[in-house]
Amino acid sequence: MHYLILILVLYLFWLLLSGHLTLFFLSLGLISVLLIAWLQHRMDQIDREPALLKITLKLFRYAGWLSWNVLLSNIDVVRRIWDPKLPIDPVWERLDIHVKSAREKTLYANSITLTPGTLTTDIKDDHFLIHTLTPEGMKQLREGEMEKQIKRLRI
Repeated sequence: MHYLILILVLYLFWLLLSGHLTLFFLSLGLISVLLIAWLQHRMDQIDREPALLKITLKLFRYAGWLSWNVLLSNIDVVRRIWDPKLPIDPVWERLDIHVKSAREKTLYANSITLTPGTLTTDIKDDHFLIHTLTPEGMKQLREGEMEKQIKRLRI
C-alpha cells in the first residue's frame, strides 16, 4: 500500500511540475515514477528499514513554512551580494540539536541546507556542524524555530 501511495503522490507531483499532458510525456513521467518506486522498494529490502513518511497536513504546513523561509533567505542573500559593502562574515560552528530520530535529523539537516546561506557539513548524534554566511544566520538557527517545527511533525 505504501508504494501505491508513493507512486500516486510522485505522479501527481510530476504532473504539477511538468505541465505536459501528451501521451508521450505522461508515459515518461509514469516510467520515471515507477522506477523511483522500484528503487525505493529495493532500498527497503536491503536495509530492512522501510522509509515510511506519513503524509499529513502537518507535513504540508511544514513544507509551506520552509518554502517561505527559503524565499526570505534568498532575498537576504541577494541583498547581501548586491550590497557594495558585501556584508558577509562566514561562520562555521557546532549547532546542538534535540531531535532524536534519524528521520528528524535528516529532515532538519536537509532543511538547513535547502535554506540559502546555510549548509549542514556534518551530522553527529547530538549536534550538526553548520556553515552560515553571517553570524545572524547561526543565531537564527540557535533560536530553534526550525527544530520546533520539525518536532511538531513527530516523524
